[in-house]
Parts: sequence; structure tokens; C-alpha cells
Amino acid sequence: MSGHSKWSTIKREKGAKDAARGAVFTKLGNAIAIAARAGTDPDTNFSLRLAIDRAKAANMPSANIQRSVDRAKDKDAAQLTEVLYEGYGPGGVAVLVECASDNLNRTYPEVKLAFSKHGGSIAEKGSVAFQFDHKGMIRVKATGDDLLMQALEAGAEDVQEEGDESIVYTEAKELAKVRDALNAAGVEIAEAELTYVPSNTVEVKDAATAGKIMRMMDALEASDDVVNTHVNFDIPEELLG
Repeated sequence: MSGHSKWSTIKREKGAKDAARGAVFTKLGNAIAIAARAGTDPDTNFSLRLAIDRAKAANMPSANIQRSVDRAKDKDAAQLTEVLYEGYGPGGVAVLVECASDNLNRTYPEVKLAFSKHGGSIAEKGSVAFQFDHKGMIRVKATGDDLLMQALEAGAEDVQEEGDESIVYTEAKELAKVRDALNAAGVEIAEAELTYVPSNTVEVKDAATAGKIMRMMDALEASDDVVNTHVNFDIPEELLG
């Protein structure tokens, strides 16, 4: 799972830079609007609560958040469609691309081009996704045996330490319960989300391939329709430049 968590860290750092210039707000707004379809009250709709929490972490204005929630109730607003694209990048690395789009005739070519332009290729449905498990992921600002016991007692599957933080993995359906239990125990939650965790990780061993992969991922993330990306590669720090 290390490749997954490292990519999550890279995206978070990139997202912080993008948020500084407002480039990330469209993605966050689309995620909120999709989640709000199941109910516009975050107290009863955990997916919406997660989406709003991510938006707040990126300093998205409250007015923007509310407009995104209201979009789910506005029958005149352009309707968003959720779609998961699958593909392979340089070195055979596997990539899942979650999108929310009001025009798939625009989104699919953008995603396909991002793959092909950087040495990758879009794949048939199901040909990549089987290499991933849908999981809950909670990043907490804590480490040690006490956290491990708290997480396992709350229903977590695994805990991995990363510096002064830890990544808690759960079954998808257990994410809300485990997050709330850790929060109630006084554990500081940095982020929580449903994600796709690779069953096996591919280690990238040369700088040329690493560069191609990162340029491909940048191209994918540049699309406003791309809500999230998930990968199975692990690139050593020294190859990230």
C-alpha cells in the first residue's frame, strides 16, 4: 500500500498549491454535487460530509460549497455523470481515474489523450480495476501502539506509519464508524476518504520512466473533470526530483 499512500501525499501537496490559485475548486465542487445526490444534509450523508471536509481543507469558500450542494437540487443545472476510466502508464503501471462530468464527449478524449501523449494507454472497463480494492483511508496525526489498538478496536483493517502520521485503512462500509470512533477518542484526523488501494505495487526504478509517469499524472489531474486518481506505482524520492 506504500505506493498508494505516497501518491496520496504527492496529490495533497500539489492540491495545496493548486488551491492557492483556485484551480482545485471546480473538482471539489463536482465531488460535492455528486455526493449531495444522496442527500444534502452532511449529518446524514457521510459521503457529502467527506466531500465538504476536503473542500474546507483546501480553503474553498463556504459560499462555493453551498452552491455545489444546491446544484444537486437544481433541476435546471447541468447534470454530472460519474465515470471511472482505467489505463496503463509507462512501465506498465496501473491507473484509475475518477471523473465527474456534464459532457462525457469532452471528458473521455481528454483522459485518453493524457494517457497516450505520455506513453500510456486507456484500457477496457474492468481490465485494470481488478488490481485495486475499494477501501476507506484515514490519515491521522498520531503514531504508536495506542493508536494501533484504538484503530483495530474501532474496526480498522490496517495501520501504517508515515513519519509523524499514520494511515488507517478500513473496509469501505466501515469508514464512517472508524473515523468517528477515532475522532471521539481524541485522535486528530487530517483527512478521510474512500479510495482504491492497489493489491500489488510496482516500483519504478529509473528516472526516465518516473518522469513520464509524473507528466502523465499531471496531465490527468489538470482536467477539471478528474475528481481523483489512484495508482499502483511507488516512485523513490530520489527519482521525483
